[in-house]
Amino acid sequence: MCSHLAAEPLRAQAVAPGVWFVQGEAALGSAANRNFISNAGFVVTRDSVVVIDALGSPALAQELLAEIRRITPLPVRHVIVTHYHADHIYGLQVFKDAGALVIGQQGGREYLTSDAAQLRLAASREELFPWIDEKTRLVPADRWLVGGEVLEVGGERFVLRHAGPAHTPEDLVVMVESRGVLFAGDLVFRGRIPFVGQADSSHWIDALGELLQLAPQVVVPGHGPLSFEPRQDLQTTRDYLAYLRQTMGRAAQDMQPFDEAYAATDWSRFESLPLFRVANRMNAYNTYLLLERQGGK
Repeated sequence: MCSHLAAEPLRAQAVAPGVWFVQGEAALGSAANRNFISNAGFVVTRDSVVVIDALGSPALAQELLAEIRRITPLPVRHVIVTHYHADHIYGLQVFKDAGALVIGQQGGREYLTSDAAQLRLAASREELFPWIDEKTRLVPADRWLVGGEVLEVGGERFVLRHAGPAHTPEDLVVMVESRGVLFAGDLVFRGRIPFVGQADSSHWIDALGELLQLAPQVVVPGHGPLSFEPRQDLQTTRDYLAYLRQTMGRAAQDMQPFDEAYAATDWSRFESLPLFRVANRMNAYNTYLLLERQGGK
């Protein structure tokens, strides 16, 4: 392995008793960072471990599994997928091979069977080599949920709630009831600009409002550090999405060209956040196109 690809070992951080997470970098996925750009977590129950998301490469998932085994000898029996974006699922094969049951929301099945998923994997095999290679495979869920579900494992209740369509059609959030911990997936980006992509930003804003009603004590976002002030941090993501819709919606309604609208918009509130220069213009453009189709609303 090339020396410039060496990286610090992954280390789990305690969230609450029996609840842990690992935090990815605020960066784009690359060979240099092993595609370690998202978060994942795990909960140690009385008889087994429940993992939430599987990170962005099999090598990272192997490190996460080793970290779990450093903390507990209990087996990993379940992996819950918050959504089927590459940086959260390319490690699934490691947990599947270790005997875990994979749970996802049925909207993810459509993506997995799409040309987009295959093209993304092919591109990742080039761009993220050697961490993503010909042995990396897409892993479907063993159980596809239609809506929400309460999963009871080893004396713990996991409330799985379908929050999509929002960031993706299949967004699942996971509330660990006894610990007051919410795994929010990519509904919440903390300390960086969100990736909006083809998201349904209107429903995403609504979903964040619903998450606030769950009153979690701690939120594990899909990206960024833990949130011990959930109301403030969920509101920050909502505010960003609402600002995109407000500014780009007005431009679309007025038939103002995108480049002109983008240049005239005051981005000062958000431009100091990591990945602003990488993601904000594309977020704004996708929102402009979405609202152009919807007549600016």
